Amino acid sequence: MTISGIISALIIGLIIGALGRLFARGKQDIPIWLTIVVGIVAALLGSLLAGLLGVRDTDGIDWIELIIQIVLAVIGVSIVANMRGRR
Repeated sequence: MTISGIISALIIGLIIGALGRLFARGKQDIPIWLTIVVGIVAALLGSLLAGLLGVRDTDGIDWIELIIQIVLAVIGVSIVANMRGRR
């Protein structure tokens, strides 16, 4: 992976994680780095799932893939926030 690929993954992870945090219910007391990690994982899993469903073969923005990634980020942020809140 190149430097530009790593930077792109961080930026996309930040955006997807922030959107997941925005749509998650309640207060999420997790650091920004953990939000980015959840966003990166959600973006990767969402891309994989969209590819398996066959919805990635479109021109332009893949809206279904983006929605899948955001839903996964919401679920991920909620799980991580609940796990950190129990400590």
